[in-house]
Amino acid sequence: MTALWTWSVRLQNAGVVDVGWTALVGGLSVFDAVLSPGGMAGRRVAIAAMMAIWSARLTLFLLVDRVLGKPEDGRYAELRRARGDRATGWFFWFFQAQAIAAVFFSLPALLSAINPSPEWHPLEFAALAIWVVAFAGEVTADRQLLAFKTNPTNTGKTCQAGWWRYSRHPNYFFEWVIWVAYALFATASPWGWLAWLCPATLLYLLFKVTGIPATEAQALRSRGEAYRRYQQTTSAFVPWFPKPAA
Repeated sequence: MTALWTWSVRLQNAGVVDVGWTALVGGLSVFDAVLSPGGMAGRRVAIAAMMAIWSARLTLFLLVDRVLGKPEDGRYAELRRARGDRATGWFFWFFQAQAIAAVFFSLPALLSAINPSPEWHPLEFAALAIWVVAFAGEVTADRQLLAFKTNPTNTGKTCQAGWWRYSRHPNYFFEWVIWVAYALFATASPWGWLAWLCPATLLYLLFKVTGIPATEAQALRSRGEAYRRYQQTTSAFVPWFPKPAA
């Protein structure tokens, strides 16, 4: 993360922190699954595959969508503006906090990998099914938004295509469900209940810290009244039918 911070200083784009965090969680999860002794091989492969596929896809998407050849995301630009001359040093410690967070979010992989049971548990099969649905939903939502943003005629407009008609943040919703799937998979293991701290923490971050509040504040700054109308008719998180416009 220190190396990524150095790169971000050169780019003047702190958005690389999201790329690094996602890659680090996936790498740590594979590390846990490969090196943890005693766990059933099939279980370790399953949790490593789920978290590695999620990580690789999202890392590449964020790198292309928010970093390479792109201006700094409005959320980080606002943080940089608010901290003025202290921004570079503040971002260094922010990157270090993300490194610690990555260790915490690899917990489902660690707990699953050390499970000594030689048999599969029904909860693990349920978790795999939930993960497949949530992963497909997140990929679809990201592609819909990317297609909308790359169309020049949509500049300054709000995406309301596909999943974005039913939720203002379907990507966040499906991301959270993916972490519910990881926690459910780990629940079959001793001390697996600890893995539920991950989706619980993520939900708090999405609603109170770096997720929805910061994203919507930037949307209101850039799109104004049009986005405010979108807020009035569309669910913030869980996909649901739009309300009639006022």
